[in-house]
Amino acid sequence: MKTVIVKYNAGNVISVTNALHRLGVEPEITDDPEKLASADKVIFPGVGEASTAMHYLRQRGLDKVLTDLNNPFLGICLGLQLMCRHSEENNTPCLGIFDLDVKKFPPKDKVPHMGWNKLDMIEHPLFKGTPEHTFFYYVHSYYAETGPDTIASSEYILPFSAALHKNNFYAIQAHPEKSGKDGQIVLQNFLKL
Repeated sequence: MKTVIVKYNAGNVISVTNALHRLGVEPEITDDPEKLASADKVIFPGVGEASTAMHYLRQRGLDKVLTDLNNPFLGICLGLQLMCRHSEENNTPCLGIFDLDVKKFPPKDKVPHMGWNKLDMIEHPLFKGTPEHTFFYYVHSYYAETGPDTIASSEYILPFSAALHKNNFYAIQAHPEKSGKDGQIVLQNFLKL
C-alpha cells in the first residue's frame, strides 16, 4: 500500500510519519501531483497558518489536484480547516471540499484550544474500536462549524466539527498522531478504508 503525506510547508509531518512508522507504514512526503494521484492513501496534516498554506497549494496547482483525488484522503488539524470553504484566518478561501466555514474561537476563554478534550462521534468506520467519548489531543485557534458532513463534534467555548466525512474525504481536527492508542486506532482505521 502506497501512503503519501502532502508536502505543503505546514506541519506536523514528522510526528505523522512517526505514527505511521509505528503502524508499519513507510510514507512518502511529496507535492508531486502524479504521486498524489497514484497513492492508495493520502494524508494532509498541518500545523500553521491558512493563507500561507493555501498560497503554497495554489502556486503549485495542488489545490485542484487535491480536490480531484478519488483515493482515501485524510486531513488533520489545519488540513481539516483547509478542506473547508473559507477560513477567517487572514480571510482565506480554502479548498471547498466541505461546505463549511472556519472561524476563530471567541475570546471567552484561553485561545488556542490546547490539550486533551472529549470527541463525541457517531458510529463511523474512522472511529471503529474507540470508546464513545474518547479524549484526543487538540491545538487550534480556529474551528470548523458543524454541518451535514460532521461525523464527530467536540466543544471548547462552543461546539465545533471534530471530524468530517464526504465521499473519499475524511478529516479530523485533533491530532491522532499525538493522541495515544485511540489516535493510532483512527490512523489504522483510515489506512484500512
